Amino acid sequence: MQQQQQQQRLKQQQALYHNPGFVGAPQIEPILSGNLPPGFDAATCRSVYVGNIHPQVTEPLLQEVFLSTGPIEGCKLIKKDKSSYGFVDYFDRRSAALAIVTLNGRHLFGQPIKVNWAYASSQREDTSGHHNIFVGDLSPEVTDATLFACFSVYSSCSDARVMWDQKTGRSRGFGFVSFRDQQDAQSAINDLNGKWLGSRQIRCNWAAKGATSNDDKSGSDAKSVVELTNGTSEEGQEKTNDDAPENNPQYTTVYVGNLAPEVTSVDLHRFFHALGAGTIEDVRVQQDKGFGFVRYSSHAEAALAIQMGNARILCGKPIKCSWGSKPTAPGTSSTPLPPPAAAPMPVFSAADLGAYERQMAMSKYGGAQIMSMMHPQGQHALKQAAMGMGAAAAGQAIYDGGYQNVATTQQLMYYQ
Repeated sequence: MQQQQQQQRLKQQQALYHNPGFVGAPQIEPILSGNLPPGFDAATCRSVYVGNIHPQVTEPLLQEVFLSTGPIEGCKLIKKDKSSYGFVDYFDRRSAALAIVTLNGRHLFGQPIKVNWAYASSQREDTSGHHNIFVGDLSPEVTDATLFACFSVYSSCSDARVMWDQKTGRSRGFGFVSFRDQQDAQSAINDLNGKWLGSRQIRCNWAAKGATSNDDKSGSDAKSVVELTNGTSEEGQEKTNDDAPENNPQYTTVYVGNLAPEVTSVDLHRFFHALGAGTIEDVRVQQDKGFGFVRYSSHAEAALAIQMGNARILCGKPIKCSWGSKPTAPGTSSTPLPPPAAAPMPVFSAADLGAYERQMAMSKYGGAQIMSMMHPQGQHALKQAAMGMGAAAAGQAIYDGGYQNVATTQQLMYYQ
């Protein structure tokens, strides 16, 4: 009986459907926005979240609007003072996908609604205890998905959201990115601040506490929103409190990443000592993991070392410098390390020095000059090289012939 009633209801809703040819239309797949929670599968989802709903919108009106894309199984509106939100359940996924594509941004009572896939709140990772950074100067075309893709190069990136204007439905030019690991958050600030995203250079810093709060959150409701761009926070500000490592004098350790496998603690000590940023108290390297730490005697010295050392080349690789994940514990003994031993100088034999002198002499003139200046003894030496004599012997013949400042390259010798 219940199944018959459901089928009858489905036929009635299909009669109200404004586009009868939709059943045969190809699947329209919306572009996923935001950070999908673990276990969420959009391929089987039939429900959409509707945010930023004007307070005058009623549940019957909301249902009527979303009937335009397909038959509805259920509709729920949660009223709020500033802007309400709701959920619409369709009988089929095709209708839900079409609703996201066609109704997202539609104005109801002059206010653009936000439509995206809905999912169970239990599927979404709790980011309340994560480390948040502020990202400013976002270009208008940057979405949650774009922002998350940019910062997801750091494995602990858990969330990304762009803040939107309720009245216009446009980006407010800033957003927030969350990380499970504080070190990744700090590295993202150091690495991506000033980098291009879209048509603008973004600005990254620590986020102020509470700046990522949203007015459209569903609280304890059974469903939440995949799209994280329903933020209406007015606190789009950078963090300026003492919790940020760059403002906390307890942070005196520099994290050094992207180290070459052969880099040792002695190499790292020698490298940072040469920068002259300050007094170094401790150096440690995890060679198997490619990172290390350098602790300075003061916060200011560590900050200068980060600024001077970041992106410099060490053993053929550009290193990444940022703040250590933890402040220096109070009472830590402050004992400066002695200056590192100078790098051993290579020992050259007389033959090595002679070869170096010949190389310097050979580099002073180009091949064309040599051919015009070459005297018969020099040409004879080149012919000997072409007949099988080695390059070193040819160079030696030229050098011994009294032409210390006239030579040619190995390539030129084979032209004779």
